Amino acid sequence: MSANTEPTPPESLFRDAMSQFASGVTLVTTRGPDGQAYGFTASAFSSLSLHPPLVLVCMGARATAYPVFMEATRFAISILAEDQAHLARLFSTRGTDRFGDPAIFDSPHGLPVAAGALARLDCALETRYPGGDHAVLIGRPLHIDLTPGKPLIHYDRALMGLDHDG
Repeated sequence: MSANTEPTPPESLFRDAMSQFASGVTLVTTRGPDGQAYGFTASAFSSLSLHPPLVLVCMGARATAYPVFMEATRFAISILAEDQAHLARLFSTRGTDRFGDPAIFDSPHGLPVAAGALARLDCALETRYPGGDHAVLIGRPLHIDLTPGKPLIHYDRALMGLDHDG
């Protein structure tokens, strides 16, 4: 926790500024102790380290699956292709059957992943950290599959491909 007492900009201004950072879009999935699949859409994803290979993803504490991910020891990341905006929307909408889409299948480690995703990474959880109203999950890839294509981009609160003229 920071001891800094300087005032911060209004939340709306911060959100507007962050919307100007273009990022890729991912699905993050796991299975609960009962084998049920859980997942969410995340654009706060990054490689963290090459030696050892590590990735990080941020998850909002208000997400329905938050308690499951706080106990999970493995999770998968699907880096979405430009034609997979429907999956990004599906996994970011409460009350939907996220795992009924035929594009979702089980990876070699039994985690749900998206067919056609540019990359699919099965990860072992290395650690998790609190981060304000989010948690930062750090994972070590155990298995990676790649598919050629172009990425789905999140920019200015919209999903688009690289060739968008917006």
